[in-house]
Amino acid sequence: MRQLFRITGFLPYVAVAFLNAFVALGHKIIIQNTLFKTYEGDVQIILTAIVNALILLPFVLLFTPAGFLSDRYPKPRVMRISAWAAVGLTLAITLCYWSGWFWPAFAMTFLLAVQSALYSPAKYGFIRELVGEKSLTAANGVVQATVTAAILAGIFFFSILFESFLAERTFTTTGEIMVLIAPAGWFLVGFSLIELTLAYRLPEKRRRLAAMRFDWRAYGTGRYLLENLGMAYRNQVIRLSILGLAGFWAIGQVMVAIFPAFAKETLGETNTVAIQGAMACSGIGIALGSMIAGWVSRNRIETGLAPIGALGIAAGLLLLPGLPSVWTMAFDFLLIGIMGGLLLVPLNALIQLNRLVPVDNSLIFINFMSLLRAKRTDSLTNRFFLLSIWPV
Repeated sequence: MRQLFRITGFLPYVAVAFLNAFVALGHKIIIQNTLFKTYEGDVQIILTAIVNALILLPFVLLFTPAGFLSDRYPKPRVMRISAWAAVGLTLAITLCYWSGWFWPAFAMTFLLAVQSALYSPAKYGFIRELVGEKSLTAANGVVQATVTAAILAGIFFFSILFESFLAERTFTTTGEIMVLIAPAGWFLVGFSLIELTLAYRLPEKRRRLAAMRFDWRAYGTGRYLLENLGMAYRNQVIRLSILGLAGFWAIGQVMVAIFPAFAKETLGETNTVAIQGAMACSGIGIALGSMIAGWVSRNRIETGLAPIGALGIAAGLLLLPGLPSVWTMAFDFLLIGIMGGLLLVPLNALIQLNRLVPVDNSLIFINFMSLLRAKRTDSLTNRFFLLSIWPV
């Protein structure tokens, strides 16, 4: 770990990864908490699912162009441009808050996801360029723990901020809530500016590959997608890793969509800090599990952790419905998260070792691995994707 942080640019990179996840999650938490306060039952679940769909679509539509940008241009340059975009988007979101425009703010979730979709392959692909193959698993553990910590911090910070702005205030509509919590928008802007500043401290490890060209016709007709799917299917390691990761994040997606409504209706819990905090315990667990996996996997990929993690997740899910309170469920979320961390780190490392780079699994419920062909032997040589869902 000490050697990792001695690498020039690694500490700014980790900070950028933290802030990117923190900002994107902040807006999502505000939107979800607003839905929680104003809608009930099935309507709340459906609207929460729509929020998640808005986050998914850009990653489905843009994973091939995003991989091309990551391959052709220096990854820190892509990250800086994306950070500028985040500043502009958070300013627009803040305007929506102050104007009481809930549905435009709701739709801005999609634009933030577009920014993340274009940003993520460069951010995660930069790990291998920055630390090399020998420290790849340890670096993955640090990054996984960092973005998980960002999720945890974002859930608590923005939920507490949300509740404090609504304390002893009366409201009946989503627009009224937007106006009351509007100052939270300036926090989003401020953290985006810090992220932008740190992005300029990342070293560029290679030059632009001017010879690379993107075939828009192949992209539009779906040929790229079919090639990616075919290559992923033919590689057993990649195929099985994708299935394992997708299964875990899909479970997380269902838990995120249903648990708030379940807690509100069956446990009588209406405080968003308690509900988001219970789910955030899974984030604490993932951070702990990722650190454990990184420590166990020093200088190698310990694949035996994956089945242990899978069995632990299954046991935690079996216990969850019968628990009597939010706090016992929070402890179960913690255990599920630890087992998830043991599963995630070795599977992500296996994909990266096979010339793949994971997309941002910290913010979006959907995690794609996307690489494009390049003509140099030391560059990324295949195009694949990883479909998985993060329990934010």
